[in-house]
Formats: sequence, C-alpha cells, structure tokens
Amino acid sequence: MKNYEDFLGLGIAGNFALHLDQAGEAEEFKDIITQDEAAPKGMFPFYLPASCSAKEILTTYPLSNDTIKLPTSDVNVQAEPEVGLICELNYNNGVLSSINPTHFGAYNDCSIRVAGAAKISDKKNWGEASKGISNTLIKIDNFSEGGVMDNYSICSFLKRDGEIKAYGEDVELTGYSYFYKKLLTWMLRQINTQKDFGPLEELSKYIKECENPKQAIISIGATRYTTYGEKTFLKKNDEIIIALYNRDNFSTKEVKINIQNNYYENMSVLAQKVI
Repeated sequence: MKNYEDFLGLGIAGNFALHLDQAGEAEEFKDIITQDEAAPKGMFPFYLPASCSAKEILTTYPLSNDTIKLPTSDVNVQAEPEVGLICELNYNNGVLSSINPTHFGAYNDCSIRVAGAAKISDKKNWGEASKGISNTLIKIDNFSEGGVMDNYSICSFLKRDGEIKAYGEDVELTGYSYFYKKLLTWMLRQINTQKDFGPLEELSKYIKECENPKQAIISIGATRYTTYGEKTFLKKNDEIIIALYNRDNFSTKEVKINIQNNYYENMSVLAQKVI
C-alpha cells in the first residue's frame, strides 16, 4: 500500500473527550495551554516523505491496509480508532494557507504506550505497517454541517481467540470536540504556529524542509475506548477492525453482524491482522 508515499502524515492529540486520560497520556500535556477546555492539545507528525530528512525515524512509510507489525522491543501497543482525512494543502508565499479535505476513511493511529517519550511522534512510527488506513475512502461533498459526514459513525472491534469484542465506543463523527470549519481553522493555525514545546514539535519547520507537500493524511483524533479496549493491548494473531458506517444504512447491531461475517460492503473498513 504505497499510495501515500508523497503525502505528509499528521495527527491530532486530544480531540475526543477523555481519550488522553484513557491512554495514560494526559500528564504529558499538562503544560500545554489551549484556547478553550475542549480544544485539542496539538498536532504531531507520523510520516514525512522519504525525500525529507527532517526527522529520520518518521521517513519510513508506516501505512498498511491489512497488517500491524508489532515492534521488536517488548512494549505495549494499542490501536487508536480514528477518522483519517485525505487533504489538499495550499500555500501562499511558502506558508500553508488552506487545507481542503477531499475524502475520509477508517484509520488506525496505532501507538506505543510508554511513559517519558520526548515527543508524541516518538511513539507513532516504529517502522513498516505501524499505522493503517482503509482502502475504501468516502468522497466528502462538503466538509461542513449538512454534508455526508453528518450521518457517519465510527466503531471498532478486536478479534482474539475466536471472539469479537467492541474495542472503541460507537460514536457519531460529529462527536469530535473540533470538527468541520472549527477544526480546519484550528489545524491551519496550529500547523503554522505550533512551537517545539513539551511533547509537541514545530510543524512548519518540517513542512518547509519537506518542500511544502501538496497533500496530507490527517488523522483527527482517537475516539474513546470501551472498558475492554482501554485495558487490552495488541498481541500477535489479533485482528483489529475499525469501521465507518452511515447510520441511514446500518444499525449498530447490523454493523457488528457484518463484521463478524467479514462483510464490509458500503462501509469504510480497516481490518488489520497483528503480526
């Protein structure tokens, strides 16, 4: 899956209530001051195009549509069910001037759980197949209220030892703290102004060193875990499944039945075997 090798890869931390607490990461952001209590904590890079040497560990292409490879070191790894946006990036005199989301899909911001990492990005890309995005992307008609995304929800499941259990909560996409225009405005400002401070990095510097990529994958924040998902780390032979579905087409119960039967039609599904 090499479709996005020339794309910039960015993620958002803290854009869904309580996720950072569940992930044990709230303490890392204690000194980050946001414009309001609900605002995300910041953005992080998870992939820089291979031609860019700004941060070498981020130049390995991490995306897979069917596999998660666990790190060789003995660390806990947790899936992070998210929405991934395919975006066009526009610049004015070398400065990012607009972000235009064109498609969305199921995304796994799989992360190492370890205390004391210097930067968020240090836990995000440990090599090939350390992230994932669905092959089935949905075209965005209008990234605003009244558009297609109003009707979509996200859910996720873990298959282990013949059982399937809910991993993340089933929630509407409009439940994100920042979404639509509010999110776009925030992202543009954050990318252009975020400083190297605490777990965050200066993104505008990376973008400049990568010669202003024209496209990006932006994961807009992990949703909340179920009680099971919060306490369950990935192990070999698991399968993590993240689904975006239109509530006009499916009920929550129907989605789970479809996933149990490996039937993924009319949804954006990311199903990854853990190796």
